[in-house]
Amino acid sequence: MTQFNGPIDILKMLDSSNCGKCHKPTCLAFAGAVFKGQSKLDDCPKLESDVIEKYGDYTSSHISADQLGNAAIDHLKNRIAQIDLASAAQRLGADYEDGKLTIKCLGKDVSITQDGSIITEIHVNLWMAGPILTYILDGKGVEVSGKWVTFRDLDGGEYKYPLFEQRCEKPLKRVADTYTGLFEDMLQIFNGKKVDYHYFADISIMLHPLPKVPIMICYSKPVDDLESTLSIFFDSTIVDNLGFDGAFSLGAGLTLMFEKIALRHSGR
Repeated sequence: MTQFNGPIDILKMLDSSNCGKCHKPTCLAFAGAVFKGQSKLDDCPKLESDVIEKYGDYTSSHISADQLGNAAIDHLKNRIAQIDLASAAQRLGADYEDGKLTIKCLGKDVSITQDGSIITEIHVNLWMAGPILTYILDGKGVEVSGKWVTFRDLDGGEYKYPLFEQRCEKPLKRVADTYTGLFEDMLQIFNGKKVDYHYFADISIMLHPLPKVPIMICYSKPVDDLESTLSIFFDSTIVDNLGFDGAFSLGAGLTLMFEKIALRHSGR
């Protein structure tokens, strides 16, 4: 069976005319859709019949982000099953009772059972579940320093910051731009606190997604020809208490949560 290593392998067979007859905006978009199994090679009317005959049996082996995420969560749950939750609670300064470790997440109780199940009254998306479980498994319980840093400031953050900006800061800024009042309300719903900080912003609010993992969101409204800005800050102990990947996942999870709430309350 034919296999491709990536969309570029498929793109090389196309004429790069971006004609749109495949119902995709560009040849690269079409190549990506074929690689993911969302389109078939013969959807391109410009491919020669011998090419389609040779590669037309291609079946995508692409694994979706959700599939990868679920696999990662299952791995974390298996690790949870192998640790002593009571000892973990002591390390983290958390509560432990009746076989459940309980921590505060955005001001709400979140309990984790020995099989890794998460029990809470708030919706926990895939991107939030990972940091919660990682915090219990690997968090060192280091006290916060009060020193704020950006994702870019973290070791390895400069390389991955463009993705963090696209997945977290820019979409969160769109929420704030469109529903500024609701944005402030959501921060209050999640037990956010307004803070004074040297970074100039119209709104600076601190959240506690996890007990020793505070984050600060600083937002400035657009003025005249200047567009709005939004930056996410972490306490400098974030890597000790959550890890680099956990920080990224936490930012993405909060962003998804805010987006869904904004859409639901806007009636769209």
